[in-house]
Amino acid sequence: MHGESSRGRRIVLWRHGQTAWNREQRFQGTTDIGLNAAGVEEARRAATALAALTPDAIITSDLRRAAATAERLSALMRLPAVPKTGLREAYTGRWQGLTHQEIVNRYGEEYAAWKRGEPVRRGGGELDTEVAERAVPIVERYAERLPEHGTLVVVSHGGTIRATVGRLLGLRPSKWLSLGGLSNCRWHVLSQESSGWRLSVRNAGAPQEAEFGEG
Repeated sequence: MHGESSRGRRIVLWRHGQTAWNREQRFQGTTDIGLNAAGVEEARRAATALAALTPDAIITSDLRRAAATAERLSALMRLPAVPKTGLREAYTGRWQGLTHQEIVNRYGEEYAAWKRGEPVRRGGGELDTEVAERAVPIVERYAERLPEHGTLVVVSHGGTIRATVGRLLGLRPSKWLSLGGLSNCRWHVLSQESSGWRLSVRNAGAPQEAEFGEG
């Protein structure tokens, strides 16, 4: 068995709290939507739980919904939450602001191809691999700076977290969607072992009033 003393570094990838667009099932992408009242409360509760992991560093997407979520943990730990534009959600072009059903109705073939794991510029936006190419080096750089057995918290978005985890686990991009969704204000944990990173905890955190994907 692996005891606490034998674990390596740890990365916690934490999705932001709920927004009005999450409730309406609208794709947010890089649109800068703030938390709603439920999202603020989710962030407060989740930050209390994450503080028990005694993070050594916090980095966050600079979009308001992520930065405001990170701030709850930052205040508890008295650690700066360092904003990084590279941790923003995927830019999804014409899909941004549309509901899930509107996307299916207007861009059904494109949506189906993406769900099959094909490389798709959703709405003319970024490929998932391009999201990984901008986010993963930031996460790796901060993880490398951790002390032995240290913990990094990354506050970001559903799509960006999925791409980051897929790349760090060495999965083929066509398989990244198999990781599933990440609910608002919940998190994955990657643990460092001699063979590389492994997904040790998936979609952790208290169940929310409602579960919304993407963005």
